[in-house]
Amino acid sequence: MPLLKIISLLLEYPDADLWQHREELLAETAQAQPDLLPFVQHYLATPVLDKQAEWCALFERGRATSLLLFEHVHAESRERGQAMVDLLNQYEAAGLQLSCRELPDYLPLYLEYLSMQDAAAARQGLQDIAPILALLGSRLNARDSGFGVLFDALLAAAQSPLRSDALAGQVAGEARDDSPAAMDAVWEEEQVKFMSSHAVLDTPCGDGPAQHARRAGQNVLPQYLDLSAGGAK
Repeated sequence: MPLLKIISLLLEYPDADLWQHREELLAETAQAQPDLLPFVQHYLATPVLDKQAEWCALFERGRATSLLLFEHVHAESRERGQAMVDLLNQYEAAGLQLSCRELPDYLPLYLEYLSMQDAAAARQGLQDIAPILALLGSRLNARDSGFGVLFDALLAAAQSPLRSDALAGQVAGEARDDSPAAMDAVWEEEQVKFMSSHAVLDTPCGDGPAQHARRAGQNVLPQYLDLSAGGAK
């Protein structure tokens, strides 16, 4: 599915290389999903540094709009580790190799994996995460972000009846977890945890996967989802 690869690139941290291949991306989008052309045109008309700042503000501050899928399902439960291993095994079976700084549940990576599958398998993979996609899309729309259209495009590709606007009422009642006060509370809690446990991060990647695994939003918890039940709880 070319569409999944395109959206994967658009959700990834903005890279100047994307602007250098502007015409190719526009042509691919026009063929795969013409409705996304206005978003892609606006995206590429914005300077890369501005897009990078916007991306960080949206996806790296707080958990509510995190692109780590399991943030919205397993949170800190033990099941998260096994789910990571299972997903990693799927990637390896498909020949997709991860770098040491990538987490398996990172949405752009998952979409890249699905883009390598046949249409039926890719559709099922999207259906498996449809409740997360709808919730993320709704939260982005509530923040007046154009990125929300990408999530409805994924839901349409999944042939899911879910859409982001159906969750607008629920999202409107949520407390924001990306405010300065909320973020300060997160860092204070993380410091207490570190001082009490004397934790040492032992990883061949040095500081670890900081870009994709930054913690946030401990004091203002987003809505978690039970995918087995197909809805929020």
